[in-house]
Amino acid sequence: MLSLPDFKEKTIIFAFLSREDRLNFKNDNVVIRNNGKIIHQSSCYRLFALFIVGHTSVTTGLIHRAKKFGFAIIFLTHSLKYYASWNAQTEGNTLLREKQYRYDSPEIANYLVFNKIAGQIDNLKQMRMKTNAVNGAIQVLQQLQSRLNSYDLPLESLLGVEGNASKIYFQEMFRDYNWTGRKPRVKHDLINSLMDFGYTLLFNMVEALLRLYGFDVYKGVYHKEFYQRKSLVCDLVEPFRPLIDYRIRKAFNLGQVDENDFMKIQGQYKLSWKNSSKYSSWLLKELIDHKIPIFQFIQSYYRSFLREKEIQDYPVFKKECL
Repeated sequence: MLSLPDFKEKTIIFAFLSREDRLNFKNDNVVIRNNGKIIHQSSCYRLFALFIVGHTSVTTGLIHRAKKFGFAIIFLTHSLKYYASWNAQTEGNTLLREKQYRYDSPEIANYLVFNKIAGQIDNLKQMRMKTNAVNGAIQVLQQLQSRLNSYDLPLESLLGVEGNASKIYFQEMFRDYNWTGRKPRVKHDLINSLMDFGYTLLFNMVEALLRLYGFDVYKGVYHKEFYQRKSLVCDLVEPFRPLIDYRIRKAFNLGQVDENDFMKIQGQYKLSWKNSSKYSSWLLKELIDHKIPIFQFIQSYYRSFLREKEIQDYPVFKKECL
């Protein structure tokens, strides 16, 4: 399994490709060619994940190298919508999966939502100009979080706590930007569109890490199981979502978001092909900047779950101040 020192040397590549580009390998390097000319190459030894945006050809040799060196390949459309992936994974961890299938306690679900609300509180506390409304929201979130201290809230009640916390949090987090509500996949405004994109990057990063340890990513502890839904990944992204929220708000504050970069199709805002790279760059950088604590959290979660530790001994994710 991947160790922390090895992971520190790993990188994530985001490749925007045209039909003229070809993706293959040369001397254990991932190579992108345009009309035969090499325009980029990265060592397979240092790759953790390769995001491919657009239409291109992928050789069987590259798939072989991905398996050999243990990096994921994630495919996105021109509009940055996920449609396929190939993930390196640990196979045969039967003990882990037996424990996954037996687990039926609400403790871990409570713990994950507790971590998520902690991140939301931190985001609001980091706002420079905190109004009375923001301070009031922080107090309400802390009260909601306190309901999870015993880690025994039933899942139905937990959904209510999480929903209330998110509603209050988003209202203050994006009050200055005409926030009207979180509507996943609807993309009715710029913020929701960027959230969907950022959360997709986060989702695939967490999935790649979970597969390294041999988890069944379809067997969740909080999100209900539906056919072909990766419920465990949905669970484990929760503590990290505030990273994306914080970076999106920062981008608005810095003037990095321009409505003219988006296309509006049937009421949905979608990034245009020519402008998508600049948004992916700062969203991906946020995840890369925090890749070590994210890795450590997933690694510690695996060890805690496998050893059936007390929930108080599970890891706590803390955003680094960058």
